[in-house]
Amino acid sequence: MRNTTITLLKILIFLSIGLGILYLLYNSLNKKFLEDCANRGVPLEDCNLIEKVWLDIKSANPFWLLVIVFCFFISNVSRALRWQQLTESIGYKTRLLNNFHTIMLGYFANLGFPRIGEVVRAGSFSKYENVPFEKTMGTVVMDRTLDMICLLSVIGLAFILEFDVLYGYLKENASFDIIQVLQQPWFIALVVLGLIGLGVAYARWHQLKEIPFVRKIQQLVIGFAEGFVSVTRVKNKPLLIGYTVTIWLMYYLMTYLCFSAFDPTAGLGPQAGLMIFVFGSIGMVIPSPGGLGSYHGMVIVGLVLYGVAEADAFSFAMIIFFTINIFGNILFGLIALLLLPGYNKNYEPARA
Repeated sequence: MRNTTITLLKILIFLSIGLGILYLLYNSLNKKFLEDCANRGVPLEDCNLIEKVWLDIKSANPFWLLVIVFCFFISNVSRALRWQQLTESIGYKTRLLNNFHTIMLGYFANLGFPRIGEVVRAGSFSKYENVPFEKTMGTVVMDRTLDMICLLSVIGLAFILEFDVLYGYLKENASFDIIQVLQQPWFIALVVLGLIGLGVAYARWHQLKEIPFVRKIQQLVIGFAEGFVSVTRVKNKPLLIGYTVTIWLMYYLMTYLCFSAFDPTAGLGPQAGLMIFVFGSIGMVIPSPGGLGSYHGMVIVGLVLYGVAEADAFSFAMIIFFTINIFGNILFGLIALLLLPGYNKNYEPARA
């Protein structure tokens, strides 16, 4: 009961963060929207941002929204196939449906508790495929490491193709000074304490490793490392690269094709799609449920750079966000929740 209460409190905290970001964003946009209405001589009673967003959502072209959901499905089938390669490389032959459904279960969990999805994904997969949790978690981290490499590559590509736009934004808004951080006393103290701790641990390792808790941690680290290096043992690396490219191509198309679903963004080209995809991806990194609020804010910033009005950019962010979450994460997550137990009732996992 106590653990359930703590979990619910954590979910409420992160949900509050996401809703808080969204509320502050809405307030800021609403003020500007009302000012714009006043400048155009539109009566305030006829100027309602929520009503505008709702009308924009209803006006979105359903064909393109279905195409986006299809791209979402293809990206996650490719992710399941890639993950299957990683698990097979450490000696476990797994069901593709278990790979796919546990991925979707992880996305579903992320909507309530940011970043918990990877643990839920690894835990449920470990349960149904009888793979040690630490090894499964290692393959999940490797899966996400490949994604981080791809994200950095996409940012680099966007920087090359849209250098003037992206550099102008960073020059005007970025204020992070890495040199200043490295010179901070607290940072230097943390480094010194960390080095001292490592030195003591190394000198006393023969004593520490006899402690049961430390021995357990050592076993976890070994299992985790085995899962993490799984990518080096994959037999068909070109196929793994192909799955990775497909995943990220589908991610990009989900943003770019959504332009066609909404009139104010219909004229934007492929390079703009790449930039909005980059901004949105950065927004998803921020720990809020499913990117709630943070994703919207970053997408709005990106679209404004291409001349889209903030109110229209807000509507676009709402359209793509709810399309992917309602018809993607929630729908497929619920299907996984319903199918996994019955599908694996009499299943005996095989070994590669």
